[in-house]
Amino acid sequence: MRQVEVAVIGTGWCGGMRAVTLSKSALVDKLHICEINPERLAEVKAETNPASATTDYQDIIKNPDIEVVYISTTPEPTHYPIARDCLMAGKHVLLEKPIAMDLAEADDLIAISHAKGVKFTIGYSQRFNPKIAYAKKSVAEGKLGKVVNVMVSRHLSRSLGARIANRVKLSPAAMESTHDLDFVFWLLEPAKPVKVYSQGAYGHMKELNGSYDCMWSTVTMSDGTLVVVGGGWNLPPSFPNYCSTWIEITGTEGALILDDTSRDNWLNTVKDNTQFPMSTMPGEDLDHMYAGQMGPETLHFLESVLLDRPPLTKPEHARMVMESYLAADISAECGDPISLPLSNHSLAKLADMKAAQASE
Repeated sequence: MRQVEVAVIGTGWCGGMRAVTLSKSALVDKLHICEINPERLAEVKAETNPASATTDYQDIIKNPDIEVVYISTTPEPTHYPIARDCLMAGKHVLLEKPIAMDLAEADDLIAISHAKGVKFTIGYSQRFNPKIAYAKKSVAEGKLGKVVNVMVSRHLSRSLGARIANRVKLSPAAMESTHDLDFVFWLLEPAKPVKVYSQGAYGHMKELNGSYDCMWSTVTMSDGTLVVVGGGWNLPPSFPNYCSTWIEITGTEGALILDDTSRDNWLNTVKDNTQFPMSTMPGEDLDHMYAGQMGPETLHFLESVLLDRPPLTKPEHARMVMESYLAADISAECGDPISLPLSNHSLAKLADMKAAQASE
């Protein structure tokens, strides 16, 4: 199998993980990194020994030898312009979620990827969680019969929640439940979401960025399956998990319960008290291997390019997820169920919400 030159734009938390994973892969001929923070750029450069390191992503765009680009930039509004430039340059792109800040941007990225004939995917790494993969296999094999209900409860510690919520004004549905909406819709294919009803509760995060502490959304699927997804980011700062998730899938012939609360590895030290290692959503590097989802996802996209096969997450699916969490935001604001696809009335309501938020 041939090797390729790859680049990572944005080498913070997630981008740094991807860069380290790629630096160890025999599929990578040369690694290039881009980071606007000079100190962080120096750290990742020392760890990954890239062929080039820059603070200007246009250096990546202008390099014709780079075929594959991973975009892990923050804040999230940077996703669209950088992804658009990369796709227009004919590069294969893995973009962290969200796909964009509005549906028109998402549609533009998808259209460009098709026009240029390049692979384009979104970083929904929970699909590479073995428990989620097992759920997909079980549903596909019919072990549960017809799925009647799926319930997901995902909560983050306040420290991580503040880190996320402080950089952009997006809701828990958009930033956290998006992962669960993605894999649940994937489990239930070919059914699609047709109605969303959501409520949110304010608490600690309101003063930080005006966000709800948690949101619970009920989604009706086209085949009648009921989906309930709850997401929040206000577990106490002393809570030893970064992420705690509980999943229930019930069907006419069985039920599957998945405990993803990350309590199975317990480290207690004099210095740091109780910790649950490997409890972040992306996972973490363990020297000779990767524990978690983001490492395998990173290599999967590279293999998809080299083997010319579709990546696991289609951008059109990510757009459907985006439309669903936007519907959740509208529903939580107005108190009514929102039908999908979004109507002109709903889109106008969303525009009013964004305008009010921007004026705060």
